[in-house]
Amino acid sequence: MTKKSINNVKLGGFVLGGVVFLVLLLYMIGKNQHLFGDTYLLKARFGNIQGLVVGNNVRYAGIETGTVSEIYIVNDTTIEVSMLIDKKMQGIIRANAIVSVGTEGFVGNKVVNINPARQPASLAAAGDVLVSRSSVNTDEMIQTLSNTNKDIAIVASELKHTIQRINSSTALWDLLNDRSLPQGIGMAVANVRSATGRADQAVQDIQLMIRDIKMGKGSAGMLLKDSSFALQLNDAVSRINAAAGQTDSLVIELQQTVAGIRGDIDTGRGVANALFKDSVGVKKVTGILENIQNGTDGFNQNMEALKHNFLFRGYFKKLEKQRQKEEKEKAKAAAGGIKVKTAL
Repeated sequence: MTKKSINNVKLGGFVLGGVVFLVLLLYMIGKNQHLFGDTYLLKARFGNIQGLVVGNNVRYAGIETGTVSEIYIVNDTTIEVSMLIDKKMQGIIRANAIVSVGTEGFVGNKVVNINPARQPASLAAAGDVLVSRSSVNTDEMIQTLSNTNKDIAIVASELKHTIQRINSSTALWDLLNDRSLPQGIGMAVANVRSATGRADQAVQDIQLMIRDIKMGKGSAGMLLKDSSFALQLNDAVSRINAAAGQTDSLVIELQQTVAGIRGDIDTGRGVANALFKDSVGVKKVTGILENIQNGTDGFNQNMEALKHNFLFRGYFKKLEKQRQKEEKEKAKAAAGGIKVKTAL
């Protein structure tokens, strides 16, 4: 009995060991560990592997070429992923290939994607660390979609409230039901078109005026284009400046003369002093002027007496007739536009 029990235990252990070995073998084969093929090791480092585990597939340009063999935490910001790649890919994958973590489908298992770069580079050797790129995080995308859905719900609620307010607004419906509104809008559009036409005509007139100015037409064109007019204008300005200079000289001379007269008056010398301050001189000058006036009056009286004298009466009458004749000829010449030479 003892020997039989020992044999049963041995048989049970053998069967159990065979079952465990078969399970492990199936697990390793199921995870595509390439136990029976040649592989080489490549690495990549990420900040977030998004749930990647050992045994996940590795794809190159969408083709399965290996599996994840190890995940190692380098530090608090870096995670190193080791990948067993099929040996036949050693002549294809280059050192500048880009590695990223993706998903099989939308919510499937994680997968490592190796994408070829566009620039030429040497082939990746065993143990090389490839360049990694962060991929879209599904959780972040779902969170963004959730926030978007919330915003859409708020917008829909506000839109519903706005539509309810529009439906309950009597003023708006009265405005929309007003049959004269289309006619008023049509008149407004017609007025806008008319104003636009007038504006276009005004613009055309302005363009025509600018063209005439450029061609030297009109006063403005002459002013801008006619060189002789510009020379005449410059000459006129020069003459005005010269006249202004002469005026300045006359003013200076007048100021000097006034200063001289003022000096004569202040010092008591000269004619100005005699006229303005010497009372005796003033009386003498006044007497002289009175004598001249009296003499002139006497002369006029003598001449009048000579006109009535019988010796000179004929001479003065002849002079009077000659004067009247000349006045009549001047009047006729003024009426007919003829210039008459006056007899001396």
